[in-house]
Amino acid sequence: MAVAKDVKEYYGKTLSCSDDVRTCKPCMLEDRSQVPASVREALAMVHPEIENTYYGCGLVMPSLVRGATILDLGSGAGRDCYALSKLVGANGHVTGIDMTEELLDVAKKFISYHQEKFGYSKPNVEFRQGLIENLKEAGLNDDQFDIVISNCVLSLSPDKPSVLREAHRVLHQGGELYFSDIYVGQDIPMRIKVNKVLWGEGMAGALHWQELVRLAKEIGFTTPRLVTAQVDEVNDEELQEIVGDIIYVSATYRLFKSSEDASDSPTVATYDGSLPEYEESLPFDKEHTFVANVPQTVDGELASILKISRYSKAFRIEDIAESERDSQVIKSCPVDPYKYIKQD
Repeated sequence: MAVAKDVKEYYGKTLSCSDDVRTCKPCMLEDRSQVPASVREALAMVHPEIENTYYGCGLVMPSLVRGATILDLGSGAGRDCYALSKLVGANGHVTGIDMTEELLDVAKKFISYHQEKFGYSKPNVEFRQGLIENLKEAGLNDDQFDIVISNCVLSLSPDKPSVLREAHRVLHQGGELYFSDIYVGQDIPMRIKVNKVLWGEGMAGALHWQELVRLAKEIGFTTPRLVTAQVDEVNDEELQEIVGDIIYVSATYRLFKSSEDASDSPTVATYDGSLPEYEESLPFDKEHTFVANVPQTVDGELASILKISRYSKAFRIEDIAESERDSQVIKSCPVDPYKYIKQD
């Protein structure tokens, strides 16, 4: 528990605001012009004190969340929770869980503020103290949530398999884990692993992206589907000397809870354009953007996801005749974030 204690102290006592972060977090410079208007509006309505204590590394605002139940792992001061509480509406609900009292105190202070700001008759967000490796201890049940999010928190945990297993446990069948974090493409040397600041900044405990793929399969998630990827640079000379030439990447992935065995055969998926703000097209991952009413050939696993997830009502899924299967071009499921960093 030494790592957890150090991380808790780092976020509870060492950091006092976003400017104290010593590595460059891409999300702090994020281009919000490409973000749906509803998300921009929700983020703009979050109290400035909450925004000032935001330490994430990505934008974890998935589409189609109206009325959803959402859990934020490592919710901190609650920026993502409050933005999502606006997006899910009065009939949705957001739960944040964090182990750091100081951040939870900030988050809880603004529950009434955001309730009134959003015009709700009662709060639709709550915060609990607990460990993301043991959600049952915090009173979170099996199959309780539609979506689980996390923003630069998995890299802070010394027990990543338990975090992913717990996320899988509390999700409904067809539910989604949509999260951003820091990844590496090589082994992390000991000089980094023993540095408390780099643990707090997420670099000492960053997961190898291939390990994420292995754990997802082992636990029962679908293959991770890459949404965004960006180099995570170090802007502190002292830390840069320790990090050396290791390239870290901040990436957002989406994983779905599915017990269905996906077919290896290509399938045609057609988006009907019925989702608000996505009437013309629906971005899904780095390789798949569904244009409304235009059939698109997809792999069997993606077809299965579209059938069982919250997107099912917006898609028509059709099998392809066996005689035509070999001629179909299927875009591969994106996983390796470094592939896209090089392209960009």
